[in-house]
Amino acid sequence: MPSVLIIDDERPIRLALREILEDEKYTVDEAKDGEEGLAKIQEHDYDIVLCDIRMPRLDGLEVLDRAMELGKDTQFIMVSAHGNIETAVDATKKGAFDFIEKPPDLNRLLVSMRNALDKSKLVAETKFLKKKVARSLDIVGDSEAIRQVKETIEKVAPTDARVLITGANGSGKELVARWLHAKSNRDKSPLVEVNCAAIPSELIESELFGHEKGSFTSAIKQRLGKFETANGGTLFLDEIGDMSLSAQAKVLRALQESKITRVGGEKEIKVNVRVLAATNKDLQKEIKNGNFREDLYHRLSVIVIKVPSLNERKDDIPLLVNKFLDDIANDYGAAVRKITPDALAKLQEIDWTGNIRQLRNVTERLVIMCADTIQADDVVRYAFNT
Repeated sequence: MPSVLIIDDERPIRLALREILEDEKYTVDEAKDGEEGLAKIQEHDYDIVLCDIRMPRLDGLEVLDRAMELGKDTQFIMVSAHGNIETAVDATKKGAFDFIEKPPDLNRLLVSMRNALDKSKLVAETKFLKKKVARSLDIVGDSEAIRQVKETIEKVAPTDARVLITGANGSGKELVARWLHAKSNRDKSPLVEVNCAAIPSELIESELFGHEKGSFTSAIKQRLGKFETANGGTLFLDEIGDMSLSAQAKVLRALQESKITRVGGEKEIKVNVRVLAATNKDLQKEIKNGNFREDLYHRLSVIVIKVPSLNERKDDIPLLVNKFLDDIANDYGAAVRKITPDALAKLQEIDWTGNIRQLRNVTERLVIMCADTIQADDVVRYAFNT
């Protein structure tokens, strides 16, 4: 049940609010003044605090100030018989969710509390997702090959240089692109990803450059392309080696002139986009075979980052596995599984054709299938022949 703290120096008001809120299935706690209320806020995590403004010893706005300094996610609803617009604005600026005059209108109070709970849930979900994203952005490893990748990212990220990221499937090319964006001066703007291999060749131009209404049969309305969506930020063209020659020509023009034209349109649109590209193909061979434009290759490869395969960095497997065990425990809401040194050694013997992605899947399989501690025999039973 959601928890509420009522801070008010008038006992009859506290009792009346408690009775109403307990009928509404809230867990209710009370404090007779600001100091007692602040002490309880420090000790407990309440979903909502109903706080009077005028109280002896410590008034409501001071309680609000100090609670905000504690970094609590509690939603404050300020209640006062002496309120005015200035007080309400001041409370909102300090972080209060709402301001209600005494005696409170019951319906208005309950609606405000439901809305405050919704906001509290959103804040909690956002924090969880941010932590999850932060974990997923880690480039884990101490091997020489991965240290070189990290050093290159640190040097290149703050610039606007185009980067071509090469490496096998599952090796972490997308992760390198995300790091380049996160450490760039464009990190407050969007990172827009396009998987060129997943989009049919007849649709790739519309996906990248957008289209005007009526430009083809299914174009029932105007659509912005990824270049426009990424304006001011970063455009990540994944598996660019699979892009059609026609689309390659238009991408080359966009890079040369910083302008695009929507499919079916005539107007030139200026775009300010940093382009990162990735491929698992040997583009030099693709150029010789006539499948990739050499001039586009040179435009994209100002900096080339080769992401090593997992087989080239097997010393990193223990670090990676322990990170995956932590991540999986967080995702499942369970205790972190342990793994023996012998089990880690067995994992280092595997030919990891699927790279990091394969190792992550195998680790999850071991967590599901094994007891609290993963043993070498478990690896032999569940991980080999993957």
